Amino acid sequence: MHIAILTFEGYNELDSLIALGVLNRIKSDDWRVTIATPSPRVTSMNGVTIEQMSTLEEACAADAVIVGSGIATREVVEDPAIMDVLRSLDPTRQLIAAQCSGALVLARLGLLDDIPACTDLITKPWVVAADVEVLNQPFYARDNIATAGGCLASHYLAAWIIARLAGKEAADGALHYVAPVGEKEEYMERAWRNINPYLPAPAPALV
Repeated sequence: MHIAILTFEGYNELDSLIALGVLNRIKSDDWRVTIATPSPRVTSMNGVTIEQMSTLEEACAADAVIVGSGIATREVVEDPAIMDVLRSLDPTRQLIAAQCSGALVLARLGLLDDIPACTDLITKPWVVAADVEVLNQPFYARDNIATAGGCLASHYLAAWIIARLAGKEAADGALHYVAPVGEKEEYMERAWRNINPYLPAPAPALV
């Protein structure tokens, strides 16, 4: 199982790296989480440089993809070299999630047609201009597409992906690990209140 986090020049560390940390709470030989970049290295909005773990082409073949956010997303969506590759993203065969301004990438790829989205307040006007309804909430998903708004909503995307690919119990364990001490029950209750409405209904018993 490969989960790729698309991370571009000027990326927001909270958006890419919180998701990376939460997703890596799953300790399994067939579970791999990578930072996918368009170049060998990218530098964050605050000067943190990280190296490529997978390419955008590899990300497009992953089981799940998170489109990260950053200060240069408007430049990303105008870059044909990047967007032509990302047109291979396909919600019929993979989970696709977007954090904050990553929603603008999904909108420009046509993946949010008739699907409302969550995003950050700065990005909201650009997503609205792309004819996408923006919700005043931290998380929303429909079928295999999810979006989150606000840097500290990134664990919602990670938990949604874990729940979809590895089960809710695994996602619960990952959230419990990262939740603040003394606030774990409150923290997790709030997380599941936001995520549960968008998880597939459990399969009925066979007896």
